[in-house]
Amino acid sequence: MMLIAAFAAMVLTQEAPPPDLPEGAGPRGTSQAFGAARYDAVGYASWYGEEMTGRTASGAPFDPAAITAAHRTLPFGTIVEVTSLDSGRTILVLINDRGPHAAGRIIDLSRGAAELLGMKQKSVAPVRIRIAEVSAADQAALQRGQAASARLDASPQLTAALRKRLGTGNPSVASAPARSPARPSPTPLAPRPTDAAPPPRQAGDGRYVQVAAFSSRARAQALATSLGGRVDSLGTIHRVRLGPFTSQAQAQAARDRIARQGYADARIVAN
Repeated sequence: MMLIAAFAAMVLTQEAPPPDLPEGAGPRGTSQAFGAARYDAVGYASWYGEEMTGRTASGAPFDPAAITAAHRTLPFGTIVEVTSLDSGRTILVLINDRGPHAAGRIIDLSRGAAELLGMKQKSVAPVRIRIAEVSAADQAALQRGQAASARLDASPQLTAALRKRLGTGNPSVASAPARSPARPSPTPLAPRPTDAAPPPRQAGDGRYVQVAAFSSRARAQALATSLGGRVDSLGTIHRVRLGPFTSQAQAQAARDRIARQGYADARIVAN
């Protein structure tokens, strides 16, 4: 009887099993630290190349060959694991820009990242994105614009399961494009500029907030539409601006607001 009582006491004092992992959790060592809040999204990726000039929204010079990407909300410097749902190929990418500005996309890859993922011949492709915990060597390589170490490809069973999440209505899932992309192009699909006249200028004293400048009018128009601004073109340079504003204080408030959205290079200019 004493042996039975002792055994029962051991069973009653065992630790309870650990709680279930949060949805989207991956194997330890392949994504975020165990127990951390996880970003795990499925949607569509596009890519952009030499048509962008100057600096990214993070302030870093744009390098189409670097393994970087634009995301709407993830902090600059975040490293994500991007998996092609077509091939299972998985790469690490550095977030250093804001976008995509076209509807139905969750990430905009650089040309270098698109080539590494194997989607350069496609304008749009389905992907999975997860924040990754990486080594110092991989982080340094991406900061230099180079590829990180190779990742394991996703299995056909996993990519098939992830495809079922496309278009389910989950807030983290982007909807599919309205139609299949046309012939492969070295530039991403973007809203075509219209021939309509620009919106009439409002009354003001000529103060504007200049958000960015592009050599591609299509990209400038897409950003202006998403921010509620306008495109002012001078030759081959297309500037995205907000305003005009009636006072310096109004312009400064708008500049601070747009900087908090990731456009740190935004500045106040006179018309």
